[in-house]
Amino acid sequence: MRLPPYPIFPNLPGDKVSLREIIAADISDLIEISYYDAIQATTIHEATDMQAKINRDYHAGNSIHWGIADKATNKILGTCGYYRGFDKGAGELGFVLLSQYRGQGFMIAALLLAIDFGINEIGLNRIWAVTDKQNKQAIALLERLGFVQFAVLEEDHIEYELSPFCPVRP
Repeated sequence: MRLPPYPIFPNLPGDKVSLREIIAADISDLIEISYYDAIQATTIHEATDMQAKINRDYHAGNSIHWGIADKATNKILGTCGYYRGFDKGAGELGFVLLSQYRGQGFMIAALLLAIDFGINEIGLNRIWAVTDKQNKQAIALLERLGFVQFAVLEEDHIEYELSPFCPVRP
């Protein structure tokens, strides 16, 4: 396995989006989707503090967190990455998109890049994601990407796992 941190932060170019490092200038656009430990930021200061914690997790080798940038404008539309460490060659894929960009293909493009990186660069042998049972859009997206329901968790959450038998498809 080739775990973070990397000598150069991996920016991943794609056709529709790129995954890139979040910089200070991006923070004000991300307040509504800035979370750390399931707590949402409500101010630029809180979002900046959360990003600092995320950066510390990256430098400790426990996660990698990208901004999802529109290829045409380089504007950050959301975030995705691997969180909660890489125990036993596994990584939890998390993702969130600003509401005005949902349903336009940005997230599927981003997750295809992240999944490819997780398998081919980090060397993960298991990728999973957790979502709320009522989050039908996330469930549909995960299933479209080849994830299958793995477990029902507390507090109405479901765990999905990328099936090695299902090819990842756009």
